[in-house]
Amino acid sequence: MIPESTTAGPATATDRRTIGRTAAWLAKQVELGLGAVDLSLPQYRVLGLLDEHSAVSSDLAERLAVRPPTVTAVVDGLVARGLVERHPVAGDRRRVDHRLTAEGLAVLGAADTAVEARLVLVTDAMADPAATEEAFRGLANWRRALVAYSRARWGR
Repeated sequence: MIPESTTAGPATATDRRTIGRTAAWLAKQVELGLGAVDLSLPQYRVLGLLDEHSAVSSDLAERLAVRPPTVTAVVDGLVARGLVERHPVAGDRRRVDHRLTAEGLAVLGAADTAVEARLVLVTDAMADPAATEEAFRGLANWRRALVAYSRARWGR
């Protein structure tokens, strides 16, 4: 049986204990949505970061909390698909900057739409528009928390 909070108030001990599991479950729903545009979750994360600004591999690896070879493998696939371009960094021939292409931006937009559609499908099962709105507000709050964390940690 899956515990369900029955109040709109503060999270219960059960809610807090299972929040990590819920986040993992939610990530799977995002992956299912991404299937519609043939993107993996790591590719989606890279495209999302590059939409904010171009980046070198080490910066992407740090922000994604993975090792640089992992980022290189993900970016190689995105470059092969024409979604990301590599550009030499002026003054440092060893470093390469990564940028979204116009096609990459279009695929990212389609991915965002597909993920939203998947999440709406899930939330519609609650049959309560207020609960649906609350669920999306919760995700927006998590985004604000993650942006604040990123700025505190990496200064951006």
